[in-house]
Amino acid sequence: MRLATITNWAYGATVALALVSATTMLLASSAQQRERDAVAERYALDSATSHADEDAETLSGLARQYAVSGDPADLIAYQREAHELQAVEERTAHIRDAGASPDELRELHEAMRWADALQVQQQAAISARRGGDRAAAIAVLFSPEYERELDRIQGNVDHFQDRIDQRTASTLDAATSASRTWRGISEAVLAATGLLFLAVLYFVFRQRVLRPVVKLSDVVTRLAAQDYDAEPPRFEQIDEIGDMAQALRVFRDNGLARQRLERERDTDRALRDLLSRMTQRMQGCDNVADLERVIRRFVPEVVPHLAGRLYLLDRERNALIEACTWLSPRFSPPEFAPTACWALRRGSEHRATRAAIDVPCGHVAPDDDMVPESICLPLAAQGGTLGLLYFELLPGATIDDVPDMHLKMLAENIGLALDNLQLRDALRALAMADPLTTLANRRHLEAVLQNLSVTPERPTSCIMIDIDHFKRFNDEHGHEAGDAVLRAVGKALRHAVREEDLAFRYGGEEFLLLLGGMDAGQAGERAEQLRAHIAGLRVRFAGRDLGPLTVSAGLASAPAHCQPDQLIQFADAALLSAKHAGRDRVIVAPELPVATFLYQGR
Repeated sequence: MRLATITNWAYGATVALALVSATTMLLASSAQQRERDAVAERYALDSATSHADEDAETLSGLARQYAVSGDPADLIAYQREAHELQAVEERTAHIRDAGASPDELRELHEAMRWADALQVQQQAAISARRGGDRAAAIAVLFSPEYERELDRIQGNVDHFQDRIDQRTASTLDAATSASRTWRGISEAVLAATGLLFLAVLYFVFRQRVLRPVVKLSDVVTRLAAQDYDAEPPRFEQIDEIGDMAQALRVFRDNGLARQRLERERDTDRALRDLLSRMTQRMQGCDNVADLERVIRRFVPEVVPHLAGRLYLLDRERNALIEACTWLSPRFSPPEFAPTACWALRRGSEHRATRAAIDVPCGHVAPDDDMVPESICLPLAAQGGTLGLLYFELLPGATIDDVPDMHLKMLAENIGLALDNLQLRDALRALAMADPLTTLANRRHLEAVLQNLSVTPERPTSCIMIDIDHFKRFNDEHGHEAGDAVLRAVGKALRHAVREEDLAFRYGGEEFLLLLGGMDAGQAGERAEQLRAHIAGLRVRFAGRDLGPLTVSAGLASAPAHCQPDQLIQFADAALLSAKHAGRDRVIVAPELPVATFLYQGR
């Protein structure tokens, strides 16, 4: 037979089998639809009947709870449930709509009417309990007869559900059997069609064309799905098949390269976003403690294979002190001298790794005579060295996993954040402190007074101090001598106050003390001590004794003397009285009646 004849016969048989397959597939689809309908009906009936006996149980439970406790709330809940109870037909309407038969519903209606009949006994028990006869109410609702009625209702509901389950299971089994039969026939015809088609392809194209095309088709499908693990086959012959295989190899190589670049780009973008978010959080930090929390949270995400520590430079002790740590580093101590780190000596990154041979830092302890792989990054700014970022490789990580650029970005951002915090603290100190006496200035005093909290149980006293005849020091010895006197008085005040007290330079030769928790008597004793202490000071300037030094003081206490916002005014008035009385003394402001404070405080 000719090839054309064989091809025509095969084509006709294929068309006939395709029609048969389509017909059986339609029948199988119809059977599957019946099966799905049966499953849906069974699910709907199960859902609808799952709470058939819930009303009886709810009313019985509420009635029993009221009989035992006598709580009116339980009675109200029972009456609400009984009032909302619908007729039997209305309560079973959703079960009828779900597909229950009249015979099945008749049995359920009977059980629900029995359940409604129990309300007579429940009402009797409630009436007895409302009359104060708790025992009679409990006897009615917990009697064996009442329990038998409940069991009979439950048994009828269970029997109804069993009938529903049996009927739906029978319907579902029949639909499933028909679906499987037609699906099997459809699959058999489809398989026969496929076998015939494959036989024709094998006969026409032979293995030389069929097998390469199948292999290439599989590779194309996987490559189209970006599965670049699929490797195109190699064909030695020079024809269209060979050209296709070569083109697929080139496409696969390009796809692998593009996939690798995309992964690197996505990883880099994610890390840059993380670093950007970290930088934003660090810029919002108000103190070093906030900065440490941000670093502990973000650094392990940026470099998850590196444990490490953040060290800050303590200039007074000339030591690097651990500020925070992550992922439990083991080889560097919490404190060491700056000279022990090569990164701080050189002012640049220092790596002591197997891939980059170098001298290990002195603060890195060897592990079994093996130098741990570590990285030290100095944190520097315009003011000099601020600290150090120390990293060490976790077990299983390699130095190739360490992104050098991201580490440098970390060090730069953390160093910048530390520098900003230090600059902010320095500016705050300059704005809130008097440069001559180093006491807090008037701006700081205003901020403190805004947040001052005064109660009769915790009063606050204010001492206003003025250096007597201060102009004489300037006229006789010069303004620099006057500055020396101001510094001496400021030092005496700074060392005389407690930690929670505040000393201020109010202006010129006037000073002010806020004494929290001290009443007028305690503050007066403190003022007398300060006056006597300052009178005993001997200030020398340019080799000369500047002579005796005395101060006048005025004292006011809130709420005894005034309102909290009037402390300075009353203390200043008392100070003026001390000056008029001859100086070198402490004058206390007159007390206000208690009723005045209570009225003004409302």
